[in-house]
Amino acid sequence: MTDSRKLLEDYVENDSETAFRELVSRYINLVYSAAVRLVDGDIHLAEEVVQTVFIDLGRQARALSKDVMLGGWLHRHTCFVAARTMRSNRRRQFRERQAVEMNAQQDHSAENLAQVAPILDEAINRLGAQDRAAILLRFFEQRDLRSVGEALGSSENAAQKRVTRALERLRTLLMRRGVTLSAAGLATALTSEAVTAAPAGLAASISGAALAGAAASGGTTLTLLKLMTMTKLKAGIISAVVVAGVATPLVMQQQAQVKLSMENQSFRQQAGQLAKLQAENGHLSNLLAQAKSSLLSKEQLSELMRLRGEVGMLRRKTNALGKLRSARGDSSPTLTPPPEASEEFTVPKESWAFVGYATPESALQTVAWAMSKGDVKTFLTGLSPETQKSYAQRFEGKTEDEIAALLSEEIRPLPALRLDRKRVSADGEVRFVIYSEERDDGTTKTKDQAVMSFTNIAGEWKLHEPNHAATDISPPDAAQ
Repeated sequence: MTDSRKLLEDYVENDSETAFRELVSRYINLVYSAAVRLVDGDIHLAEEVVQTVFIDLGRQARALSKDVMLGGWLHRHTCFVAARTMRSNRRRQFRERQAVEMNAQQDHSAENLAQVAPILDEAINRLGAQDRAAILLRFFEQRDLRSVGEALGSSENAAQKRVTRALERLRTLLMRRGVTLSAAGLATALTSEAVTAAPAGLAASISGAALAGAAASGGTTLTLLKLMTMTKLKAGIISAVVVAGVATPLVMQQQAQVKLSMENQSFRQQAGQLAKLQAENGHLSNLLAQAKSSLLSKEQLSELMRLRGEVGMLRRKTNALGKLRSARGDSSPTLTPPPEASEEFTVPKESWAFVGYATPESALQTVAWAMSKGDVKTFLTGLSPETQKSYAQRFEGKTEDEIAALLSEEIRPLPALRLDRKRVSADGEVRFVIYSEERDDGTTKTKDQAVMSFTNIAGEWKLHEPNHAATDISPPDAAQ
């Protein structure tokens, strides 16, 4: 017979269902007998206790010591589970009544052992670890003295003495509870009546439920976990059907009320958002009216750039729609985008700030600000992947501080950004001419010009190949 410890190790290390089922088969009678006694002979309640005990074994197997006496652990845990299940006023009253009846008895034998069964298991649970292991191995697991000695790590003679001492101590504990029973009578009673055969099929049912509980706790996937015990499930389904028949109309009414309430709240939120958008639209109109007559603040400039970006996006969508209709041969009228007007405006250096990448203008200002601050990370973030590679070759061998100084030096002579012309190409790129300006004795003069290209990548505009000539963009009056 394979040792129980080896079976337990096989289950812990390899998640062996076969090993676990063998353990259940070996100890099912021990656990079931104790459970029946502890729950006053209630078979259904005893089966629930047995199921809980083996589920706990499956969950806690990895935490058990390698030297654990499995029979002792199962019996002790059965006592704990049964006590937790049976704690109630009815149980306490039953104990008191049993104690009164047992005090009137002079002796107990194997024939009336069933009357003191709950006290017997509690008394065994009160024994020391070695004594409890000896009783359980000898009478509950029904091993011979040699096997008991091997399990306890002693000889056959030492095991016999240990069992004798354990029986005497158990008899003493029973006498304190009012039960008078000789050592020989106690041994005979335990030999013949301690273990009761569990119902047929209970081992297979418990194995499936315990393996399922262990897998749910430890995250282990087992093939037989789909086979679950259905005793509680059937009762739960019947109860659920009865409750559902009564509660369904109430639930439907409550759901309808909640739905109406949510719709009303959604309408109120939409009305509030509409009013907010109308107010924002008026505010933007005022900003546009003031843009040509006065210098914009940082916040106003950011708002204006966002608005320009939205206009550019609408224009591209209109162009795409016109091309699609032309390709389909649709004769319906199409919207013709207006020619590009001059996008001229000036952003002084003191107004530069990090304004994100939502529009090409915002991306340009963010890149210029990063260069002026020596913020290498923000500068590189504003570049397309191809442009990043180009700058990586240019910056090769330089430290971050050297790169920051180089960027600051390049942007330092530029007191402002002057955006003169802008074009949106068919491929979605935005190009505009940048005039760099230089103050000289309080005056401003044009020094150089360059074409900057921006492309939209994942919803953000990035500087892309800033090496075009100014002639790549038509003058304002020729822009299409």
